Amino acid sequence: MTRHTTRRALGIGALLASGTMVLAACGSGFDDTADTADPTEGGGGLTILIGSSGDAETQAVQAAVDAWSQESGVSATVQAANDLPQQLSQGFAAGTPADVFYLAPEAIAGYAGNGSLAAYGDQLANKDDFYPSLVENFTFEDEFYCAPKDFSTLALVINTGLWSEAGLTEDDYPTTWEELADVAQQLTTDGRVGLAFSAEYQRVGVFMAQAGGGLVVDGEAVADSEENVEALEYVKTHLEDGSFAFAPDLGAGWGGEAFGAESAAMVIEGNWITGALANDYPDLEYTVVPLPAGPGGQGTLQFTNCWGVAADSPNQEQALDLIEFLTSTDQQLAFSEAFGPMPSIQSAADAWSEANPELTAFLEGAEYAQFPPNQAGAADVIGDFNAQLESLRTGDPAAILGSVQANLEAIVE
Repeated sequence: MTRHTTRRALGIGALLASGTMVLAACGSGFDDTADTADPTEGGGGLTILIGSSGDAETQAVQAAVDAWSQESGVSATVQAANDLPQQLSQGFAAGTPADVFYLAPEAIAGYAGNGSLAAYGDQLANKDDFYPSLVENFTFEDEFYCAPKDFSTLALVINTGLWSEAGLTEDDYPTTWEELADVAQQLTTDGRVGLAFSAEYQRVGVFMAQAGGGLVVDGEAVADSEENVEALEYVKTHLEDGSFAFAPDLGAGWGGEAFGAESAAMVIEGNWITGALANDYPDLEYTVVPLPAGPGGQGTLQFTNCWGVAADSPNQEQALDLIEFLTSTDQQLAFSEAFGPMPSIQSAADAWSEANPELTAFLEGAEYAQFPPNQAGAADVIGDFNAQLESLRTGDPAAILGSVQANLEAIVE
């Protein structure tokens, strides 16, 4: 779930990002003066470690935890990590992890496999309210480990001014690959491409999903499938004709930057783009629509984190109560308003859609979204895949996917 640029972290809590608060100590990441004097069962207050996208997220989580603490009578300390994966690993290695922490899907297999995580998902009172695909994202060996805290999907973001200048209307919003290629060609001019996205699986993967493919399906590595080859051939074709482009080839760090600079009329991005555009390009008008369907139907990717709980935490009962509070409908809607992510529970969908009618395409994607592989070692496989995708325009899709297949087979049982 990388975005390869700090600007892309704006406004998104569902993806890991660098925090803005530097921790005072190593190990668990909590300073030695944290208040742990609490009379409740478990023997101490809760420690919570988050990977924050910025001040808005840090302040929102702190306010929510403070409200729960006041209501429950349990003291709680929140710390925003400057390198969450590293500090989380250090905490476990030292035997002093935080009680509750942000956890990425790709970290589940490793920490669950070595017994570091409490598998509390089935104990949640609201467990049936989470989107099924998010539950699957945090299920390891048939156990639902942790509550998805929020999520994001990818959609098609269109510059409405450039769209109109090209003589296009709402009736022209693309619903198929053919239509996407057609409007991208119409929007392409000297100095501007029709469609841009990052040179990474986390964007190109939507075409694989739309072709009916993916990287891992039902526990089996399928990277070299005919569907995936067809998807990369489609992207390669339009990279070659100049109507599609990778953001770095436009001098941009990510799709949102290319979109804001109007070097791309359309981009494939997640709902974090809204915060970035509001901050950097407040006058730019845009429309968000669902990604078009491919030969295999509709497809997008989703990104999320969960609220992990340490297996050795003496405060698991309080941790569970806190997480139910943080994932409640009202609190998730408050988080969404504060820093942008979509609620991970279905009961919040209507209220979120009413508050964000222009962004409902992102929420619609939850019905057909795939998530990146969460097997141990998947992050390294995807990193290698991304390096190969950078040369897709001149490369061989089948050869690239064959390499990915071999790497995946080494980690997928």
